[in-house]
Amino acid sequence: MDPGLPLPFVATVPITRRMAGILVRASDGVTIVGGGNVTRTAVNEALTLAPRLVAADGGADRALGLGLCPEAVIGDMDSITPKARGAIPADRLHRIPNQDTTDFEKCMGAIAAPLMLAVGFSGPRADHALAVCNALVRYADRRCIVIGGRDIVFAAPPRLDLPVRAGTRVSLFPLAPVRSESRGLAWPIGGLEFAPQGRIGTSNLATGPVTLEMSGPGMLVILPRRALRLAAAALAPGLPGDPPAPEAVRGG
Repeated sequence: MDPGLPLPFVATVPITRRMAGILVRASDGVTIVGGGNVTRTAVNEALTLAPRLVAADGGADRALGLGLCPEAVIGDMDSITPKARGAIPADRLHRIPNQDTTDFEKCMGAIAAPLMLAVGFSGPRADHALAVCNALVRYADRRCIVIGGRDIVFAAPPRLDLPVRAGTRVSLFPLAPVRSESRGLAWPIGGLEFAPQGRIGTSNLATGPVTLEMSGPGMLVILPRRALRLAAAALAPGLPGDPPAPEAVRGG
């Protein structure tokens, strides 16, 4: 790979544009809590990197259950409980009734931030997990990392520099035809054509720091969860290193 000759970043996946305008603007990172399995450890880990807290519909109940009040709740509001509605100020509830998009996609479209970390979206239902991956590549102009129990997943930007250790698992899964270049992988991918119905790149290994270049959007990067901080710094360099503590629920 010649660093002086970057690959053209050609849009091969249509980008879904804003459905209801930007509802949350942040100069630092935003943590999005979904209605799936959410642990205090995962949320705390996310909030240290992305201190603004937003819930996707029923994720508001998850956040409140951890003693945290989201600054915004975004979704079609078919999952949030009446109890959670009553605990959150009405001006923080943003209903988007569009049934053609998931609550995660609604959040992706309504948040403008240098980095988003999503917790509670990786399972246990396979259809929900696939819908989240679909939204990641449809919003390839955003920087969002989905945090799972063992892995993290995000859409590859045009160029990605990851200072991971040798032996780190680096999996690549295309959701659109993509041509790639690499440095630092045990099995180089230079010049290979990837496609969801063709070649995929799971279970590769880093030999040291990894550089990836993509010809267009559509590639998912899957790393061990321990690589979260490295991935966040690579996707959104320069974010505050010591964010303020999140808001606690009064009386909670």
